[in-house]
Amino acid sequence: AYAAFGKEAFLNAIRRSQDYLLNAQLPGGYWQGELFIDCTLVADTICFRHWDGKIDEDWQRKATNHLLSSQLPDGGWNIYHGGPSEANATIKSYLALKLAGFPLTDPRMVKARSVAMNLGGVPKMNTFSKLYLALLGLFPWKYVPTIPCEVILIGKWCPLNFHEMSNWTRSMVVPLSIINHFKPTRKLRNPVAIDELYPEDFQERELQLPRDPGVFSWRNLFLTTDKVLKLAEKMAQWGIHPFRRHALRKNEDWMLEHFEGADGLGAIWPSMLNSLIAMKAMGYEDDHPQVLRAERELRKLENETETEIRIEPCHSPVWDTAIASVALCASGVSPDHSKMKEAAKYLVSKEIRFRGDWKYKNDTGVEPSGWAFEHENKWSPDVDDSAMVLLALRGMQSGGKKFHQACFKRGLDWLLTFQCKGGG
Repeated sequence: AYAAFGKEAFLNAIRRSQDYLLNAQLPGGYWQGELFIDCTLVADTICFRHWDGKIDEDWQRKATNHLLSSQLPDGGWNIYHGGPSEANATIKSYLALKLAGFPLTDPRMVKARSVAMNLGGVPKMNTFSKLYLALLGLFPWKYVPTIPCEVILIGKWCPLNFHEMSNWTRSMVVPLSIINHFKPTRKLRNPVAIDELYPEDFQERELQLPRDPGVFSWRNLFLTTDKVLKLAEKMAQWGIHPFRRHALRKNEDWMLEHFEGADGLGAIWPSMLNSLIAMKAMGYEDDHPQVLRAERELRKLENETETEIRIEPCHSPVWDTAIASVALCASGVSPDHSKMKEAAKYLVSKEIRFRGDWKYKNDTGVEPSGWAFEHENKWSPDVDDSAMVLLALRGMQSGGKKFHQACFKRGLDWLLTFQCKGGG
């Protein structure tokens, strides 16, 4: 950089960047940037609101504006910046626009439909997308892979037990297993169909997930297991499923427990929305405190302007604060700077002193510590956020040195217990 731009230009760029970051710090001592993501969260929320029967026309107008602004020139939607049109994003957005009243003859709908069909149509959608279609009566449940409630009952004796799953997976599986049990398809106020998104010579049997050509493969094993689980589901409908009631209650209790100390279930949008659907499927009334709480947490992820709605998958204050602090320290900002002290205070305040779900896999007896990505997610502090916070605290040892050192040591001791046998 020195050679290309000269020392003075280089130093000026650093100073401008420092000023920008310091001025971008929010009250409370943290930084939080917006997490931009593809259109599917907005499209799914439109679909959910129609399933729920609560349609705010002004909100929907802004949401569809966002979808249309992110439509690609070919008529489809992508799942990452600069990427090509993708089947799930395109079909979900098309359906959301159709639910919102856009006619099939609208040029944007015509182009979207053409792209969707070129990508294979509804049969090429992934499992989660098909489940959301099933909720709207637009896809048969019998072709949606089964997520049995009883997974939560499987103990450590089984290599594939509940706590061998990642935090993300657990927070998805629990509400989805409840949804899978109730299969709460609802009749839409203004019914729509998406028959035009199936190939002309399409047969329903083609909705089945294809098997691998060989006899033995992980895919074939899971497909065979799914057949067994579907038989068990039929038995449950006939009242022959001894553990189902207990498993349902266990999943419900786990979900409600994990609402506490977190920005919604798993503190991330898909789990949060699924938990809301699960509660409504179980019969929770719209004014139930947990339903209202879930709706409130989801609304916090919305960024609304005069013209559009954008939705973030989660908030990232701990990560953003840690990485901003590391950058500022590395570029020469003193740890005694007032804003650096505020950042250090914030990071120390976000240390999780609760023995969360990690205790089932980590039985070392280490003192609880660690940091999560979001504002609140006490159940699942994670390794990468904790490592970044420790790097930040190490660079800010000057102000309140003794306090920071105690927090740093506790966090480091905790982090080291998660090293894998292979060294990583």
